[in-house]
Amino acid sequence: MGGRRVSAPRGTDLVRLGLLAWATQAAQRGWHVIPLRPGDKRPAGHAEQYCPATGRCADGHRTPEQRATNDVELLVAAWAQASYNVGVATGPSGLLVIDLDTLKPTDPKGTPDGAANFAALCERARQAVPDTYRVRTARGGEHLYFTQPPGIRLHSTAGRLAKKIDTRGWGGYVVAPGSTTPDGTYTVVDDREPVPLPDWLREALTVVPAAVAGPLRLPVVAGSLAAQAALEAECAAVAGAVDGTRNTVLNRSAFKVGRFVAWGDLPRHVVEEAFQVAGESAGLAAAECRATIRSALDGSIRTARPREAA
Repeated sequence: MGGRRVSAPRGTDLVRLGLLAWATQAAQRGWHVIPLRPGDKRPAGHAEQYCPATGRCADGHRTPEQRATNDVELLVAAWAQASYNVGVATGPSGLLVIDLDTLKPTDPKGTPDGAANFAALCERARQAVPDTYRVRTARGGEHLYFTQPPGIRLHSTAGRLAKKIDTRGWGGYVVAPGSTTPDGTYTVVDDREPVPLPDWLREALTVVPAAVAGPLRLPVVAGSLAAQAALEAECAAVAGAVDGTRNTVLNRSAFKVGRFVAWGDLPRHVVEEAFQVAGESAGLAAAECRATIRSALDGSIRTARPREAA
C-alpha cells in the first residue's frame, strides 16, 4: 500500500490536501480511517435511523466502524468530495486509546481532570505514565494510543478507570491529528509507534471490581470530638452519595474536614484514608478518590482561617 502512487483529487484546496495527508498517514500505519463531518467530530454519512438500505447499505446499515478503511485510493476518492476531518476506528485498527478529558465549566472547583486522575492511577499502581503515541485534543485533553492485547477485544468504556478518563476500542473511534473543530486542532505530541497496552491497565479494564461488603468502617482517630464527628458525618455523606454526585460530594466533604487538619486536630493521612474508604465504598475508582481528596485537602488547608476566626 505504501508503495502505490495515488493522484491527489483535482481542484482541492490546501486544507483538504492537508486533511487527506493525515488520513493517508494514518492508513499507512495500518489504521482504519473514517471521514468525519468537516469541522466536526461526528462521522460523515447517514445515521442508522435514516439509512436508505441501498448502495453500500443494501445488506443492512453499515456503521462507521464497518465503513472504516486503510485503502488509500478509497480515502483519496472520499476526500475529493469535501474537507472531511479524520477519524480512526480504534477496534479494526488494533488500538485501545485512553482519552484524558479536560474539565467543564460546570465542574466544581478543585475537581481533577483526566490527566491528573491518570497520573494518580499510575502512581497508585507504582507505574510510570506510559510513553506512547500521544495526541493533544482540541480542548487540551490527551489521547494515549496503545495496541490492543492479543487474544481479546477491549471495547470502549466511560469512566471505568476513573472520572474524566474514557477508552476507545471496539465500537469506538477517535478524532485523528490534523482535524480541526471550533475548539481548536488535534495535534501530535509524541509521534512514536503505539506501545502495547500495559498489563496493569488491561487488568483494570477487564477485571470486575469486587463490591465493598459490610458496613463502612472508619479508622480510630485522635483529635477533638468535633473533628471526629465532622469526619464521620462527611464520610457517611460520601458513602451514601447517589451516582452522578459522588465526586462532587467527596470534594466538598474533604474540603470541609480539611480545616481540622490545618488546626492540628486530625492527622492528614488518617483523613485521606477515611475518605478513600468512603469514596470507594460509594463506587468511585480508587485513583479518582485519591486525586480528589488530595486536591480538596490542599485547597482547604491553604485557605483555612485561624480557629478563632472560624
